[in-house]
Amino acid sequence: MTGTAAEPEDTETDGGAEAFSQALRVVEALLFASAVPLTAEALGRAIPAGIAIGQVLVKLVESYATRGVVLRQVAGGWAFRTAPDLGYLLAAEAEPPRRLSRAALEVLSIIAYHQPVTRAEIEEIRGVATAKGTLDILLEAGWVRLRGRRRSPGRPITYGTTPGFLDHFGLDRIDDLPGLEELKGTGFIEGRVTRDLAVPIPDDDPSLRDDEDPLGDLFSPLDDGEGGPQQE
Repeated sequence: MTGTAAEPEDTETDGGAEAFSQALRVVEALLFASAVPLTAEALGRAIPAGIAIGQVLVKLVESYATRGVVLRQVAGGWAFRTAPDLGYLLAAEAEPPRRLSRAALEVLSIIAYHQPVTRAEIEEIRGVATAKGTLDILLEAGWVRLRGRRRSPGRPITYGTTPGFLDHFGLDRIDDLPGLEELKGTGFIEGRVTRDLAVPIPDDDPSLRDDEDPLGDLFSPLDDGEGGPQQE
């Protein structure tokens, strides 16, 4: 096998056509079989040595560009998705979309932009109390996760988003979320903007921060550290 080439065509010229073709088939098969996006690193470990996974992915993107499914970067990985112009064909077969209440959408947005964040901090930002049942809905959907415990009185639980959140909303990275100017442009916050309003740059780094501790083995799902057990 030859070494890594600059372009797929060069790889083939150097006599690696068979290896490159096999790499395409392997990556294609893995992506079709996976229910979740796969990272380039994971895919690269499955192909013949000397073949650059970046070249393989570029070739597959080109090959599927005009087909019924396309290869996209989502949630930090790669996955096949229905071509945007054909999505209507699957609408009748798709499961009914999960409908979130306004409160759940607000909580999800706050977690996405302010993570890691506690329930008390969510309530402070929203200006109203947040029912634990609202957080439970987001946890069950797989869009929000328990991160750890804040190093503060009561050791409240901190929340963050998941790769499933990125995948569901078609985002590759958390910083693909719109900023303040984009939100203004959509009219989403028109009429409600205060002079000191700022939208933080979101960060979903899974590592615990300096002010967070691990959840611990004695964690009870009914106790979020903020006022004891909560009723839904």
